[in-house]
Amino acid sequence: MLQKIIRFSVRNKLIIGLFTLALVVWGSIEVTRLPLDALPDITSNQVQVITVSPTLAAPEVERLITFPIEQAVANIPGIVEMRSISRFGLSVITVVFKDDVDYYFARQQVSERLGAVKNEIPPAAGEPELAPATTGLGEIYQYVLRPAPGYESTYNLKDLRTIQDWIVRRQLIGTPGVADISSFGGYLKQYEVAVKPARLKSMGVTITEIFDALEKNNENSGGSYIEKGPAAIFIKTEGLAESISDIEKIPLKHLPDGTPVLIKDVAEVKEGHAVRYGALTYRDKGEVAGGVVLMLKNENASRVIDHVKERIENIQKTLPEGIILETFYDRTKMVDRALNTIKTNLTEAAIIVLIVLIVFLGNLRAGIIVASLIPLAMLFAVIMMNIFGVSGNLMSLGALDFGLIVDGGVIVVEAVLHGLFIKRMTHKNLAPHEVDREVETSAGKLMSAAVFGQMIILIVYFPILSLSGIEGKMFRPMAQTVLFALMGAFLLSMTYVPMITSLLLRKHNFELSPHSHECGNRIFPLFSVYLFKAWRRIYPGTGRRGFCSGCQNNDRSQPGGNHQNHSGGCSHAREPFPGGRKNHYQNRSQ
Repeated sequence: MLQKIIRFSVRNKLIIGLFTLALVVWGSIEVTRLPLDALPDITSNQVQVITVSPTLAAPEVERLITFPIEQAVANIPGIVEMRSISRFGLSVITVVFKDDVDYYFARQQVSERLGAVKNEIPPAAGEPELAPATTGLGEIYQYVLRPAPGYESTYNLKDLRTIQDWIVRRQLIGTPGVADISSFGGYLKQYEVAVKPARLKSMGVTITEIFDALEKNNENSGGSYIEKGPAAIFIKTEGLAESISDIEKIPLKHLPDGTPVLIKDVAEVKEGHAVRYGALTYRDKGEVAGGVVLMLKNENASRVIDHVKERIENIQKTLPEGIILETFYDRTKMVDRALNTIKTNLTEAAIIVLIVLIVFLGNLRAGIIVASLIPLAMLFAVIMMNIFGVSGNLMSLGALDFGLIVDGGVIVVEAVLHGLFIKRMTHKNLAPHEVDREVETSAGKLMSAAVFGQMIILIVYFPILSLSGIEGKMFRPMAQTVLFALMGAFLLSMTYVPMITSLLLRKHNFELSPHSHECGNRIFPLFSVYLFKAWRRIYPGTGRRGFCSGCQNNDRSQPGGNHQNHSGGCSHAREPFPGGRKNHYQNRSQ
């Protein structure tokens, strides 16, 4: 099977070349679509239900809100675990699903259960809501709103928070890939009705009547229409309060003499702010207001940040005079640093591999052929990463080993070089078909060994694919990326490498580089010294005299001793243990 593939690749160079070109084009397109991030997202597949109830203590929150919701969502299929927190005025329920459950299917199931359980929760206890569809790494962009120099007295913290909630947030919320905008800092503006107990008692008004009056008299309502000739006049009543004076004029009741009692008669209406439990400060310039952009789950962080930056530029034009919107956290910087680290490491590794290949193969063209496997295997890996939803980050791209990628190509090219060298020792010029035949023969002989070695490397990464939970989310992308690259190198070593080898080495007057011989002549004596030391450590009874490697006698005990070829056999090679193997092990045991 492998021999047939190699033969087809060598004899159909145009087809293999077109497939290689298609791989380059497709891979280049997929590189622009690859989701990039600094680290893999290890957040579990979870849905959160949040209920705010400012008037309830922790026991009532647990009994009236948390427990009914837990019972309602407990029978959803695919749940791994469910945990909850009940505190004063707050209930948070986290439902964790299996990783293979679709995230939005899980949210839909939880939302359906919440619709059924809302009748069991008292109206005054709050309304449960789903948390934004984001993850623990969803905070991709943060900004602050502060007054420009000279406008500090014009805008207070309440104004900054109002600008954030009603101008900036409302325009950012529609950005593609953005789940939500969380506002921080400043004072949340609200209108307060401060009742006067003495006035209430003298007027005979209760707190309940004030609540009812404010609720019923703060809305617009529509009527029917009046036909007037060919036209129709629609009727509506406007009762929505738009200012403090409108709230003060809301009637509560009428006295026996017909005099109306208004809100301003029994209370003071003023602007206030909600109780806050924190503040947002910026450097040494005091408190400011700001927001955090939350990214949707499984979105491309780099692409979403680009969309946010474009929207921020448009928002800058709509801000009031004297307001500065300044970015103080941008995920792009961290992603760029991670990618620069990956690029630097991969580039340096590729250069080192190329130099080593050229030096030890002794042929520039052969080294370039093998090194060309690296970008092609990377493009194949990127295509597979997009297909299987693996993002590019430090764990996935940073784990690539170019030595493993070029392993099969080195074996094929080295076998072809050896075969061509032997052939051209007797035939100075080889015809193209003779080169093709030699490539088919040499590559086919060692391809099985190359495939076996690559299969062993692939099997090593299979246990990582079986990891689950946080460990799986952290390390599985690394194993997947390496497997994709190795599979690409495996396919290319059977198709592209034989084809390009027969093409580039066809008209080349083949001869190994003299630098390769010189490098080998210098490395071998140094290597033999350490080899002899290791041999004597394992077999103390043997010395430098009598050691034989293959068919060369390495007896250098005499001055000026050289390697001497011998064809009549060698007793040292047949029996490296003095006195026989049995006596040697007996002496070792004593």
